Amino acid sequence: MKQVWRNCHAATMQGGAYSIIERAAIVTEDGRIAWIGPEAEMPLDGAAGVQDLGGAWVTPGLVDCHTHLVFGGNRSLEFEQRLQGVDYAEIAARGGGIASTVRATRAAAEDELYLDASRRALHLLRDGVTTLEVKSGYGLDLPNERKMLRVARRLGRSLPLTVRATCLAAHALPPEFTGRSDDYIDEVARRMLPVLAAEGLVDAVDAFCEHLAFSPAQVERVFQSAAHLGLPVKLHAEQLSSLHGATLAARHGALSADHLEYLTESDVLAMARAGTVAVLLPGAFYALRENQLPPVDLLRRHGVPIAISTDLNPGTSPALSLRLMLSMACTLFRLTPEEALAGATIHGARALGLQATHGTLEAGKAADFVAWSIDHPSELAYWIGGELPRRVVRHGQLVYATAPDMAA
Repeated sequence: MKQVWRNCHAATMQGGAYSIIERAAIVTEDGRIAWIGPEAEMPLDGAAGVQDLGGAWVTPGLVDCHTHLVFGGNRSLEFEQRLQGVDYAEIAARGGGIASTVRATRAAAEDELYLDASRRALHLLRDGVTTLEVKSGYGLDLPNERKMLRVARRLGRSLPLTVRATCLAAHALPPEFTGRSDDYIDEVARRMLPVLAAEGLVDAVDAFCEHLAFSPAQVERVFQSAAHLGLPVKLHAEQLSSLHGATLAARHGALSADHLEYLTESDVLAMARAGTVAVLLPGAFYALRENQLPPVDLLRRHGVPIAISTDLNPGTSPALSLRLMLSMACTLFRLTPEEALAGATIHGARALGLQATHGTLEAGKAADFVAWSIDHPSELAYWIGGELPRRVVRHGQLVYATAPDMAA
């Protein structure tokens, strides 16, 4: 059904800039944008319905391109311990850290994981997110990685969100493989990935390249398996040290390399040549009280697209607001509000391989957009907290409304 959404101003984000259309209108049909432009130029061909947006600013639906949304339990008690001076190594020695999340996730039934994850996903939706990625990585064996990825698929079927599922089995070493990391990588590359891909549960493959996780040589084996299966890759890289994981990711044509606090210029050049997106995660930087900033100026200088995401996870970024991450990206990483919004729209979509269909407001793309109670799009990074969305529209359908004059 054709709909007109009128009386708005649009920040289309085409070209990674605001690309503003004043006094705009959007025509949607069959879940796509059929036309967008100045309302005075709108073709008059008998739309079935007209929605007045009350002068709101409209942006593309936000894209949260890096989340660990599915997990059992939480680690709030560890948060308190860290603030009392207990270091991570001691917490881990007591059975905490990621091991505690693995235990809780393995113990949880699929329905329990789904209910908890759906609540988190709805928080993101109410904050303006219409597309998100969901990683596995707290199962660390075939049955439990499958369980997590099945939950990701259920979220995409049952909620008004576009959900991409990423297999992050190479996230950490499970306890049953202690001292046998090469054997575990064999399990991931030779058994888990082929089975999960054959079951249609995987859109992309991720790994954690770090001294406390897996080496570049081990990640290479995971990526070779992904390539054999025809799956795109991405990588947690350069978060705590420089292993040139981003260069490895770029060599494999990765969609993205993520975190990147210890990125070098040679890594940046490799990413620029490959078209690999830099996904910055200010929530984790903040929660871990890090000091090493990602080299934003180098990324700008060499034209590497910068995306922003929540890194929603129970240990190092329990963040339920992508819009808060825009503010953090500006304050902590010195992005401009325009760069931050591009990072949560077009570049976030690019990090998921969805730039042809999502991330900007233009004819032919998904009719995913948000009407905001603001006077300029820079306010999305300016305000810290608060409920700014008036309407959230996904595939041309109203899926969330707040302001009384915006009721369906």
